[in-house]
Amino acid sequence: MKKIWIILSLAILLFPTFSSADCASLERYTSWIVESSHAIIFYAGRRPLARVELPNCEVRPLSTIRLMKSYICDSDVIIIDGEACHIISVQLMN
Repeated sequence: MKKIWIILSLAILLFPTFSSADCASLERYTSWIVESSHAIIFYAGRRPLARVELPNCEVRPLSTIRLMKSYICDSDVIIIDGEACHIISVQLMN
């Protein structure tokens, strides 16, 4: 049992993406573009902030997007064209 805890601890230490969700602060976003029908890239001016994937919602170039909060993470909800959409992935763009 002790060996399992050691291996699990090492895995969390070496691969932190498995232990925590990706998050991004979008309070500075000024625009967004549709990368695909299920992915959006948010920008602050010309600088990309984050890429957000929405598996169950379709995003169009003229869609309306409303953030529920300015700091979003995997599994949070945003509103696309009046419909609540669950975020499957948030990837920071640096």
